[in-house]
Amino acid sequence: MEEQPNNPLHGVKLAEILQFLVAMYGWEALGERININCFKSNPSINSSLKFLRKTQWARDKVEKLYLDSI
Repeated sequence: MEEQPNNPLHGVKLAEILQFLVAMYGWEALGERININCFKSNPSINSSLKFLRKTQWARDKVEKLYLDSI
């Protein structure tokens, strides 16, 4: 496995990112910041992870918000 010293997301799991964002903003504010249904309609960590793993554009937005928030 290659080292990625310049990648701040290296070693951070998507679940950890999502849990951090939900703890920091809550589901409602997260849905306002990133307009996707999995954050607005009956949100849960598991359903959001399932969607984000399949949808790269949404994952990119979540990762950007995480980087902007830390």
